[in-house]
Amino acid sequence: MNDTINQLTKRVIDIRDARDWKQFHNPKDVALSLVLESTELLELFQWKNNQQLYDYIETHKQKFAEELSDVLFWVLLMSHDLNIDLAQAFEEKMKKNELKYPVDKAKGNSAKYTEL
Repeated sequence: MNDTINQLTKRVIDIRDARDWKQFHNPKDVALSLVLESTELLELFQWKNNQQLYDYIETHKQKFAEELSDVLFWVLLMSHDLNIDLAQAFEEKMKKNELKYPVDKAKGNSAKYTEL
């Protein structure tokens, strides 16, 4: 997994550096861009419910893929700029989640860990 993340991150940095965009990429503005791209993904779900939503997802997969890729771009860029090993951070966070949400309490339950 780490090799893939590193390859994707290198691609992001190559794109940024070739365009001399680093000068614009302070942590606040990168975080803002991440949120803005996330809302573009969320917008695809707006006003759709039940089967209509699933039908829309199926017929617009490319748009969902593009928006998810935009979100990933900013996640990878931010983790690079903050010098965070994303694969390691992800693994550590999943271990914490497993402790917060033990299978015997959380299975089939959508409650927050504080309510289990």
